[in-house]
Amino acid sequence: MPRRHCARHGLREQVGRWTEPRDVILDVLSRSKGHLSAKEIYDALYSSHPGIGLTTVYRTLELFRRLGFIQKVASPDGQARYELRTEENKGHHHHLICLRCGKIIDYQDFADEELELVKKTEKALAQKHNFLILDHNIEFLGLCDKCRQAAGDI
Repeated sequence: MPRRHCARHGLREQVGRWTEPRDVILDVLSRSKGHLSAKEIYDALYSSHPGIGLTTVYRTLELFRRLGFIQKVASPDGQARYELRTEENKGHHHHLICLRCGKIIDYQDFADEELELVKKTEKALAQKHNFLILDHNIEFLGLCDKCRQAAGDI
């Protein structure tokens, strides 16, 4: 499990004290291929770690997000979703979010022109508002192919 080990090592360097809840939450995220809500992570842990409460899951996810180890994605159902940042999705990684079924599609296939546009936008915003931009998150909202077909190809 190199992803988990690498992420844990990086977090330990930044956090200092490493706890069992942090370890098992990181494990759930590293095994997931999707975007999990805090409740889904809590449910996955409850049978083996009933002492870890939902509040601990939320606090741990917020810590991981602040440190840049996970990405938080808005979801149409009102629950934030989380995914572990890996070498594969660490750079320009955005999402297509279906407003009907909630499906989240990772989008990494940026053309050079798109990357240049994002960089220009960040630079202009930073200068205009005297703001240090550390990261960005772009979410495209719409309907996935399956929901479009079900709705009569809107």
